[in-house]
Amino acid sequence: MTADRPDALRTFVAAHKFRGPLPGARLIVLGAVHGNEPCGSIAIERILQELACGELEIIAGQLTLVPVANRLAYERGTRNGDRDLNRNFAPTSNPSDNEDFIANELCVLLAEHTILIDIHSFGWQSSPMVLLGQDSSARDPQPFAFACHEEALAAHLGVSRALYGWLATNMQRAHRRGSSIQYCKGTTDYMRSVGGYAVTLECGQHADPLAPELAYNAVRNALAYLRLIASKTPQPKQEIELLRVYEVIDKNSRKDRFVREWNSFDRLYLGDAVAYRSDGTPVLSPADGFILFPNTNAEPGTEWFYLAEPDPRALRKRGVCSKGK
Repeated sequence: MTADRPDALRTFVAAHKFRGPLPGARLIVLGAVHGNEPCGSIAIERILQELACGELEIIAGQLTLVPVANRLAYERGTRNGDRDLNRNFAPTSNPSDNEDFIANELCVLLAEHTILIDIHSFGWQSSPMVLLGQDSSARDPQPFAFACHEEALAAHLGVSRALYGWLATNMQRAHRRGSSIQYCKGTTDYMRSVGGYAVTLECGQHADPLAPELAYNAVRNALAYLRLIASKTPQPKQEIELLRVYEVIDKNSRKDRFVREWNSFDRLYLGDAVAYRSDGTPVLSPADGFILFPNTNAEPGTEWFYLAEPDPRALRKRGVCSKGK
């Protein structure tokens, strides 16, 4: 038996659809999957205003804009409504919470498109970045056929750093903990599972006044790059740092502590002490690289910080992938 919808107004997803007269890519852009991350919503509303007044026109393909994916969380100013919408993201025949109902609507929308840009921000200070799917190289146990498309799109979004390996790393964590690997999967993973490709754009800290501008410029660049609008194709970033996320460390006890205050992308070297467990045992860096997403306020049993290593490859930016499917 299907649960009663918790609040039809808050679980209704307002999607604004635009079609051009010519065939082309089908792009969907999401804002506020997490309710305390407003930059995507602000940027999308700005794009909607330009479309409404005729300053912007879709000439090919399809564009769908969702300014607020998770209205309950957005109205509360919290990351989640009942749970994290960007974890365990999949349709369900027996929805039981706010995010289940939203996911059911969003999954239908995503399946109508070929490309997703999901806009987010951080609760801590960090430079902007884009998260890609699985690597297409032989080193990745789950190569993704459209990896080159994601890399080409990422190179035109205006950020200087790209990461991959998020899903594989969290799946390893799930196996270690004996938990469902479905929990690891979010909007971009679902988009890939239905035959499209996707990127997560992280625009900086939640309250950074530059984050909405970065999000807006990224969407405008994507529209031009994918030729949905009549605009000069933006030049790709010439220097993009590419990192592979390879490990996630959980917090075990409230008394676990970092050796110092860390920021994302602080450098680590083999053997560096990153943190101490409650009994004084050091947590050491297993290789040269970087710390990512250090969360001092993590609860025991949850992700405490991630580790990443440099990938010497450059993102493929020209002449490798077509601009849409």
